Amino acid sequence: MPYLGMNKNHPSSKEDRLQKNELVLLALLAIVQFTHIIDFMIVMPLGAQFMDIFEINPQQFSLIVTSYALAAFVSGLLSALFIDRFDRKKALFWLYVGFTIGTLACSFTESYTFFLSARMLTGAFGGVLGALVLSIVGDAIPLVRRGRAMGIIMTAFSVASVVGVPAGLYLAAHFKWNTPFLVTGLLSAVFCVAILIFMPSMTKHINQTTEKPRVFQAYANILKDNNQLRALLFNVILMLGHFTIIPFIAPYMQINIGFSEYQITYIYLCGGILTVFLLPYFGKLADRYGYTRVFTISSIAALFSIFAITNLPVVAIPIALIATSSFFVVASGRNVPALTLVTSVVKPENRGSFMSVRNSINEAALAASSFIAGLIVTEDANGQLEHYNYVGYIAIAMSILAILLARKIKVVN
Repeated sequence: MPYLGMNKNHPSSKEDRLQKNELVLLALLAIVQFTHIIDFMIVMPLGAQFMDIFEINPQQFSLIVTSYALAAFVSGLLSALFIDRFDRKKALFWLYVGFTIGTLACSFTESYTFFLSARMLTGAFGGVLGALVLSIVGDAIPLVRRGRAMGIIMTAFSVASVVGVPAGLYLAAHFKWNTPFLVTGLLSAVFCVAILIFMPSMTKHINQTTEKPRVFQAYANILKDNNQLRALLFNVILMLGHFTIIPFIAPYMQINIGFSEYQITYIYLCGGILTVFLLPYFGKLADRYGYTRVFTISSIAALFSIFAITNLPVVAIPIALIATSSFFVVASGRNVPALTLVTSVVKPENRGSFMSVRNSINEAALAASSFIAGLIVTEDANGQLEHYNYVGYIAIAMSILAILLARKIKVVN
């Protein structure tokens, strides 16, 4: 399979379509993302089982989630020092092998301490894995087709919400709590082999530079480039405008609106199905009309969805699902041009290190978003959630700021 290089010429309508070899690569990367996201997402719905099996309290359970994010944060900063020195294929393969080992280790543990260690191992590889997938898309897909390619990759999250999490919960309920990790690990092992067979070697980013990068050069490159700094700041602000409301969507719908535990799954099912079909179209629109323009329009639409969710009174379940599904679509949709912009502010030879730093900052912003929301949202005397609307106003303000900042970001490659 030929190397998927960057085409600097504007393609014809025939060339504008994703090529067959690009689709094979994108399918592999989407599967990698799917298994990575399932491994991360399945932990939270199993929280009650973990607390019962390991005999731990809620604070100890929160460490399971935090340990993954912390390991991903540290490994992302460290990998930025050297990841651009290697063939993207080899880097992806070995990171995926490490992720697979960590996931399988989670399925064989019988103690809280060992499980916590296994989650840190999985996070150390999984965090860098996500950054490398985006780097490969930036390297392999010409800019004119990169938006729709990013849309394909991002459908992995939607498929994980619709198929992966329900399937994982079913396996845990009918077998053992660790079965979802075992199945995910075995699937990952199979696709490790698929990467070796079907993915081409990708070394063009190495060949484009004649000077071997020095240690810490990646950080120096970012600090002296205002465009890259703006892209990182944009990423943080967008996360504050997105993830601040996410942790409390399900609790708010259940406690304040009246969803049952079973009906909560409708939120992810409806939102996930819609985004599976619509995210690629966001990418196509971004390629055709411009990333900043499509991000701006979808972000303006997201403002109304954020306001609706965080100020929703007691309504019928179908009406509430319209509000939550609209947020899934427009908030996820704006991430397609946003990620395309962020991956395009750096040249291929430095993209892996930049995306590793971006991923670490993203993990920190995610944790900060959840922490801020937790400080604001409280319970009243009747157990209802209060001040969720304040979280929504913060998310709206951050989203508006992200719109303004996006216009300052310049596409390099």
